[in-house]
Amino acid sequence: MVMLRYVVGTQDCDALGHMNVARYIAVCNLAGSDMLRRIGWPPGESNAGRRYSFAAVNMHSEFFGEVLEGETLETAVGIDTIGTKSATFDNRIYRTDGKLVFRSLWKSALMDLDTRRAVAVPEDLWNTLSQLKLPAL
Repeated sequence: MVMLRYVVGTQDCDALGHMNVARYIAVCNLAGSDMLRRIGWPPGESNAGRRYSFAAVNMHSEFFGEVLEGETLETAVGIDTIGTKSATFDNRIYRTDGKLVFRSLWKSALMDLDTRRAVAVPEDLWNTLSQLKLPAL
């Protein structure tokens, strides 16, 4: 599990005064990219000669609370499931008091960036990802 702290700024909020839906996705993407860098699979870069990276193909999101400017959030990202050519990323955003405000599951295909096709998850990546499960809600 990787945690990323984020303070909601004016630019993150919409006309209704709360964090815009696009920002939730962007914050989760930042946390996911950070997680992949930490495990040695930086998005868009090579790992042992393999230019593989995950690309979201299906997203399911739920909002559990309103987020306002100035709030500090903690974004956790881990792995829900691993398929043959994909992984489902479990993105969660919490307030600093531990209250869950957003969750998004992203099924992502592992893409070969040279052929632009989905590829099987290599054993070394599968083994690493399998260690990144988040606790059940």
